[in-house]
Amino acid sequence: MKKRWRVMVWTCALVSVLLPLGGLAAVRAQQGTHVDVLTVNGAIDTWVSGYIRRGIDLAERDGAEAVVIVLDTPGGALNATQDITARMLNARVPVVVFVSPRGAWAGSAGTFVTMAANVAAMAPGTAIGAAHPVGESGQDLETDERAKATSFSASFLESIARERGRNAEWAGRAVRESIAATEGEALDQNVIDLIADDLGDLMNKLDGRTIETKAGEITMHTQRAGIVDVEMNLAEAFFHTLVNPNIALALLSLGLLAVSVELYHPGAIVPAVVGGICLVLAFVALGSLPVNWGGVIMIVISVILFVIDVKVNSLALTIGGLVAFVLGGLLLFAPLTVPSPILPAVSISPVVVLAIGGIMAAFFVFALGAAVRGRRYPVVSGREALIGTAGVAVTGLAPQGQVRIKGEVWTATTPEPPIRQGEAVQVVAVEGLQLTVVRETFEEGGK
Repeated sequence: MKKRWRVMVWTCALVSVLLPLGGLAAVRAQQGTHVDVLTVNGAIDTWVSGYIRRGIDLAERDGAEAVVIVLDTPGGALNATQDITARMLNARVPVVVFVSPRGAWAGSAGTFVTMAANVAAMAPGTAIGAAHPVGESGQDLETDERAKATSFSASFLESIARERGRNAEWAGRAVRESIAATEGEALDQNVIDLIADDLGDLMNKLDGRTIETKAGEITMHTQRAGIVDVEMNLAEAFFHTLVNPNIALALLSLGLLAVSVELYHPGAIVPAVVGGICLVLAFVALGSLPVNWGGVIMIVISVILFVIDVKVNSLALTIGGLVAFVLGGLLLFAPLTVPSPILPAVSISPVVVLAIGGIMAAFFVFALGAAVRGRRYPVVSGREALIGTAGVAVTGLAPQGQVRIKGEVWTATTPEPPIRQGEAVQVVAVEGLQLTVVRETFEEGGK
C-alpha cells in the first residue's frame, strides 16, 4: 500500500513538471518557423535604439528566421542612429527594414537605418530620403560647421551603403543635396531591394533569399513563417512618447508652475513633488530633441515675470510674461547651431504655445494671485469680525453701557461724548467680551 502511494506521489510530481514543459514545447511546435517584427513610429531616439537592439538580441536567441523592423520616421538623434546601425551591421540574424504602411517615410536618420538592413523593402506610396543642414529661413549654411556636419553624415551613409552593396552615390547625394525617392525610384536606383504591399507579401518575397550575416550565410524560410510581434516595453513606450516637442513644452511649463506654487505655499509638498517629476521628465525629453536653450531661458523669464506680477498686480508684467513665454515656446526648437543632417525638423504648434501661455497667465493672475491677495484681507471670523459692524445703543453710554450688534447685546464703552439710548453706533475695537464703539455718522445722501 505504501509503495502504491509512493508511486502515485512520484507520478504526480513528474506530471506537474512535464505538463508545463509539454505546454511550452507545444507552443514552440505551434509557433514553428517564425519572424520577429518590431514597429518603429516617430523620432529615432535612445529608447528606439534600445528597443531595436533588444529585438535583434531576442531574434538571435529564439531562432527567428529574421527580424523585421516596420519603419515610419522623420529622423532622429545621431548617437541613437549610430547605435542602431552598428547593431544591425553586426547582427547574427537577417535584419529586414520595411518602410510601411502606405504614406510612411524613412526620412533623415530613417534613411541610415533602412540602408543598414540586410534587406531593405518599401510599401507602395512611401518615400526615403535625408536632408542636409539649412538655415532657419531655408538658405544653405555656407560655414565650416555645416561642411563638417554634411561631410561626416554623407561619409557615414556611403559607408553603410557600400557595406550592404547599395548605391553609395545616391546615399551621398541624399545627405549633400537633400534628395528623396519614392519606392519605385529607390528600387530602380538600387537603394532598396524590393517593394511589398504588406507584411504577408513581404514574407513571400523574402522566402528563399540567402543573406550574409555575422554568423555566415543564412537562407530565409519565411513563406509560411509565423509573425511574432515584439512590442516596446512599458519604459521604452513611455519615454519614447515623451520625445514630442509639444509634450516637452507642457511638462516644462507644468513643472515651473508647480514649483512656483510651492514657493508661495512652503510645505505643501505635493506641488514640489509634481513639479520636480515634471521638470525631470521635461529635461529627459529635451535631451533627445534639438533644443535651443535660449528658448528655455525665455520661458523661465516668463514665469519669473508672472511671479512678480502676483505681488505687484501690474498689467505690464502680465503682458510681458505672456510675450516672453510665447517667444520662448516658438524658439524652443529653433537651434542656433547647425543641426545634424539626420535630425528631423522639430517645431511646436503655435496653437499649443498660445494655449499653454494663456493657461499659465490665467493661473498666476487669477488663481495664485487671488490666494496671495487673500492673505492681506482682515480676519473675518470670530469676535474680530465685529469690527466695523453697525448697531444701536440699548442704554446710554457715558462712557459704558450696552449695545445691540447683529441681534446680540454686548457691553460696550465709548471714547466719545456720551451716546444716548437708541443712537446708531459702530464697533471700532474688541477687547475680550467688551466692545469699543463710536457714534455712527451719516453722510448727506446716504450712509
